[in-house]
Amino acid sequence: MTFTESIKACLSNYANFNGRASRSEYWWFALFIVAGNVVLSMVSDMLSLLFCLALLVPSIAAAARRLHDTDRSGWMQLIGLIPFVGWLVVIYFLAQPGTEGSNRFGDKPVTETPAITLG
Repeated sequence: MTFTESIKACLSNYANFNGRASRSEYWWFALFIVAGNVVLSMVSDMLSLLFCLALLVPSIAAAARRLHDTDRSGWMQLIGLIPFVGWLVVIYFLAQPGTEGSNRFGDKPVTETPAITLG
């Protein structure tokens, strides 16, 4: 999934906490949020704050769908409330590959590109 497709997918699923999101969809969207926040913070702190608030719900929804892809509940994001260790655990969960085929949250996203193997 490309950068633009990821942004469109996450924003079109603004508050959709159902289904699954591929790694590329989630991480491209996370990059968009970080880059947008950095650029807007150079212009105005108020714009940066508004940008973060506007994308709060879609970022939580995208993370929930990403966790669904790894066959975990979206509520696992709450582990991030544990200082330091919680963030590391959540990032580890978000970075893992999704389950093959269907799981209890739906079919595997078709946008996932296969991993490159050496050998």
